[in-house]
Amino acid sequence: MALKLDARIPSGPLAEKWDKHRFEMKLVNPANKRKYHVIVVGSGLAGASAAATLSELGYNVSCFCYQDSPRRAHSIAAQGGINAAKNYRNDGDSVQRLFYDTIKGGDFRAREGNVYRLAQVSVDIIDQCVAQGVPFAREYGGLLANRSFGGAQVSRTFYARGQTGQQLLLGAYQALEKEIARGGVTMYERHEMLELVLVDGKARGIIVRDMVTGEIESHAADAVLLATGGYGNVFYLSTNAKGCNVTAAYRAHKKGAAFANPCFTQIHPTCIPVAGEHQSKLTLMSESLRNDGRVWVPKKAEDCGKEPKEIAEADRDYYLERKYPSFGNLSPRDIASRAAKEACDDGRGVGPGGRGVYLDFADAIKRLGRSAIEERYGNLFEMYQRITDEDPYERPMRIYPAVHYTMGGLWVDYNLMSTIPGLHVLGEANFSDHGANRLGASALMQGLADGYFVIPYTVGDYLASNKLERVTTDHPEFVAARETVSKRTQRFLEINGTRTVDSFHRELGKILWDKCGMARDAKGLKEALAAIPKLREEFWRDVKVLGTGEGINQSLEKAGRVADFLEFGELMCLDALHREESCGGHFRTEHQTEDGEAKRNDELFAYVAAWEYAGEGKPPVLNKEPLAFENVHLSTRSYK
Repeated sequence: MALKLDARIPSGPLAEKWDKHRFEMKLVNPANKRKYHVIVVGSGLAGASAAATLSELGYNVSCFCYQDSPRRAHSIAAQGGINAAKNYRNDGDSVQRLFYDTIKGGDFRAREGNVYRLAQVSVDIIDQCVAQGVPFAREYGGLLANRSFGGAQVSRTFYARGQTGQQLLLGAYQALEKEIARGGVTMYERHEMLELVLVDGKARGIIVRDMVTGEIESHAADAVLLATGGYGNVFYLSTNAKGCNVTAAYRAHKKGAAFANPCFTQIHPTCIPVAGEHQSKLTLMSESLRNDGRVWVPKKAEDCGKEPKEIAEADRDYYLERKYPSFGNLSPRDIASRAAKEACDDGRGVGPGGRGVYLDFADAIKRLGRSAIEERYGNLFEMYQRITDEDPYERPMRIYPAVHYTMGGLWVDYNLMSTIPGLHVLGEANFSDHGANRLGASALMQGLADGYFVIPYTVGDYLASNKLERVTTDHPEFVAARETVSKRTQRFLEINGTRTVDSFHRELGKILWDKCGMARDAKGLKEALAAIPKLREEFWRDVKVLGTGEGINQSLEKAGRVADFLEFGELMCLDALHREESCGGHFRTEHQTEDGEAKRNDELFAYVAAWEYAGEGKPPVLNKEPLAFENVHLSTRSYK
């Protein structure tokens, strides 16, 4: 039976939808809010801001994270900045322009209503964060500074050097800690969600494992919020923290939450290249560096082995400036990544294995002086030098694309509720705002918009609109879910095979990078769909999980996450195979223009692909939410 995908987009003019919707939503009386209990899974920007705000409103909140502190959530790793349509530079920005840039940047595969709301509330986020004391960069006179990011011709990105995510997370974290101290939030660090519990078809709680004691615990609530981030680590090598995973979202998917556009993954063009087979993760170099750095490769393959200073200006190919003169080095991420791959495939890549391009600051240092570049990017330059032992002030950085973000996620409506009533999904864990390609500096914007300014309204509407009976963890559904988790945990420990969890993860990642990475085709995707089930079968037969289920066991934690990746990776490839077009980060080589750009098929694929779990061993069911464009004109993306 097909799911009913009701996006619940309010009627009326685009600019008035959110205000109209806020007025029409039902409210919970302030005195009644303390009667409700909300679970928030995840403590990054979306989770921490949601937990703190809901507690401030009077709800009882339980917040869970697998890290040893909420401030270690992966949001802390974001470097370059956060977008907002403040137009402080008076350079032509507006809510409408941010809306259009985001829709266009996502290659017209996102909902107009959700994206416009994101642009609207962006201006409030900056005010909120400044009030919290977030130390945004400022001009000499004290005004907040802005810089440019990819896919925009205005400067709308607010930043704190190369540590914006860290500073924003500390702002949300202090708000969260205030509520923890007050007693409004109960914090559960080092707890990993392993199952969602449904009672009468509604999300009423979760099953978690205490990662210190090994105890399996049940927690009941009136609503569950997932703010668990993206699934980029399915590729094994990514810029994500090693703990990032798909487990919470995938457990919810198997309980009935549709998974939308899983093949929409973002490859970031500005990362330190892979150094060898020993590597377990990759390091991002902020997109902000492309404000002043110029990307180039040698024009002739025979020059690739030379020192960069030995290559004359006339023998350098500044390929982004050449191919996309209007946006140059700040072309969107999907386009810049494919251009880098194209140059390396042409035999003009630099560094070990020929998988790298130069990001050169010589012109900027000459124009602005070394001190100005240090002030803007000092911590990033230091990080690069520590990792590569090369001085980027003296020698161009070597960069290459790497998996960074996932636009796909659990399907949600305008209220951020999934296809399971009571299960709301925030931030990168949902699919809602970025279409097929996210613009730089928009992830932090979405996480804080969802947590501070959207979910406090919409979760109240859900609670006020539904009569929820009191449920305790003694309920049969909780008992059954806890038993399922315990048996699965024990099964990992009893296999006692010969291969490590990491070896399976690395092999899966290579399959996905080769067949479902920057470029995809039907042949490769079918090969992946044949290989992944075989690898999964071998995993369940031959994986070796050391230790016991009692106490700290990182091998056991990884086994659970990789088991879910082995199922989810197949869903990604199915989604990529079915979408016979190229759009944003989804580049099917069969569908490209004569000059190698993405070729959309709006007639057949202007929809959200929402996949429904059909049961063990059964193919997932595809549901489609048509995308209507009433305020922007569907056109071929051009950054030339």
